[in-house]
Amino acid sequence: MRRLFSTFACGWPGVGLLLMRLVAGIAIIVSGLTRLRTGSPREPAILVVLAIVVAMLLLAGLWTPISGSLVAALGLWNAISQAGDPWASVLLGTIGAALVLLGPGAWSVDARLFGWKRIDAGDRKLPRQELRAP
Repeated sequence: MRRLFSTFACGWPGVGLLLMRLVAGIAIIVSGLTRLRTGSPREPAILVVLAIVVAMLLLAGLWTPISGSLVAALGLWNAISQAGDPWASVLLGTIGAALVLLGPGAWSVDARLFGWKRIDAGDRKLPRQELRAP
């Protein structure tokens, strides 16, 4: 995962990525739960459950390249296959693709698992014999 992203953005860019993940994940979960409750016969329930699971991964920021790619694919699929206004699906698919390209941000599980680690050696004092030059 570290090879995909050189850094995990923190500060305001990290907040922006967190907001993108939250908006996309919550929108997909709400849409999926609504579809499950209404029992739409046009779409298999397995796709809706898959979308909800992918949205939960996106919310947590876990496996962001995979979950963002799936969000983009599901958004494209919904835009093509459903009647009516496709722009909400296009927007969610675009957010998924952007998250694939930009990364999850510093406030994600990916950053905790795969981010750069910082090791502080502390204040080491050398013995007096090693301080002198030969």
